[in-house]
Amino acid sequence: MIHNIKYKDRDIVISCYLPDGVLPDKNAVEELHQMAGLEETLKSLEAVQFFEKEAMPGIEKIILTPDFHKGSGIPIGMVMMTKGFVVPQAMGNDINCGMRFYTTGLTEGQVYEKLPELIKKARYIFFEGGRQIPMTGRQRQAMFLHGLLGILETSNDSNKSGLWKYYQPSVQEKWLGRTVFHGSINTDLAEGLEDFTGSYGKLTYDGQIGTVGGGNHFLEVQKVTKIYDGRAANAWNIKKGTITVMIHAGSLAAGHHSGLINRMLCQDIYPAGIKHPENKIYLIPEDFIVHNAWNRFWQASANAANFAFANRLFLGLMIQDVFTSVLGSCNMDLVYDAPHNYIWKKQSGGENYYIHRKGACPAGGYEEMEGTEFASYGEPVMIPGSMGSPSYILRGLGSKETLWSASHGAGRAKSRGEAIKGNDEEFYKFIEKFHIVTPIDPSRADLKGRADILKKWEEQVRAEAPYAYKDIDKVIDVHTGHNMALPVARMEPVFTIKA
Repeated sequence: MIHNIKYKDRDIVISCYLPDGVLPDKNAVEELHQMAGLEETLKSLEAVQFFEKEAMPGIEKIILTPDFHKGSGIPIGMVMMTKGFVVPQAMGNDINCGMRFYTTGLTEGQVYEKLPELIKKARYIFFEGGRQIPMTGRQRQAMFLHGLLGILETSNDSNKSGLWKYYQPSVQEKWLGRTVFHGSINTDLAEGLEDFTGSYGKLTYDGQIGTVGGGNHFLEVQKVTKIYDGRAANAWNIKKGTITVMIHAGSLAAGHHSGLINRMLCQDIYPAGIKHPENKIYLIPEDFIVHNAWNRFWQASANAANFAFANRLFLGLMIQDVFTSVLGSCNMDLVYDAPHNYIWKKQSGGENYYIHRKGACPAGGYEEMEGTEFASYGEPVMIPGSMGSPSYILRGLGSKETLWSASHGAGRAKSRGEAIKGNDEEFYKFIEKFHIVTPIDPSRADLKGRADILKKWEEQVRAEAPYAYKDIDKVIDVHTGHNMALPVARMEPVFTIKA
């Protein structure tokens, strides 16, 4: 079902693609209406000739994906195409939060046989000091400036210590072609990140790289239960009964640092006497008048995006360490890595636009994937369900109507506060059959008397339980029905790692 939402005083129609019977979250719609203030901001800036006359800036189109729900100021599941300016808040602070998806040579039987050992090892590597990712300052600088390509070029600094023993330069070079932007958004400045970079030639450890993050972020070990598109599945090495890995993580503190720079830029460039937007949603024009701010915005965003690509890479090496330590040799093959919080430069009809995605996957078709190994199939689209629910991998159809986009998940049906107060019977039924790896192991003997710790752990799990989210199968049906993307395979969780 498509719901058309009109701004109170405007003619723009926003297409909202929701499952049948699901109405738009009114709090998310209110956030959307607040964005009408962008038009007033544009008028104010045009009145003082802030833009070149030829620029003709404006919001061209907005679509809302099936996982549309309330965010923090700007709703999640929103895709906006603009001309002449960008809105940093429309990609959020967790810049380049995204998905990474691997196939493996493991079968579900191999994994279930050693499940307790795998869970114990995963808790150690992810939460108990076992991740072992030493990097030199030169490597961190290369990461911020050149992303995965920078890491590739400096990988010898590590001397194969820690997780670097799993890093194969020839494989990683091939995988750049399976990563949006090749995992490398080149820039020449890492503003304000000197302390994090550290000593140029010395191997040191930091507390950020290789971190899942909180909220709905996760690393999930899954089993393939159904194949819908045998041709694409075969090309992507997805086989029924085998184990896959899906990672949802972003830029952590690096993203918040870059987001802070972007917010300061937005506020500082406004001419004297111009009223700042009441909704606190700012834009940065591409006009030469604020050229330095424009460049600093892209530099700061690139730093965070490059870090996020590297973060997901190392999370993949960490789960490979888990598999190898318990099961022996394990082959993992990357299918795709894509952001769902970023701003893409897009040409359409001979014009230049900016596609803002906040909680939405790119879903390019044959044309958009031309020149890549996905040209015959469409762009891989990873859509997870909630924790404990099935996930899907699809292939994009390049729909201009839906701004070449798809969902990045099922989308919340209940707020975290509502989910925490959810049905006890439903929750305990879920937790009994589901395997979750968190920093706290509730079965530990020394925690039996710590009701405070166990209560906090339970609340965090309840907030992400399946009943807090929309039905993933109905969300996938919307994609199929509106030519956004077509399913390739369905996966079900074996165990999920969450902070």
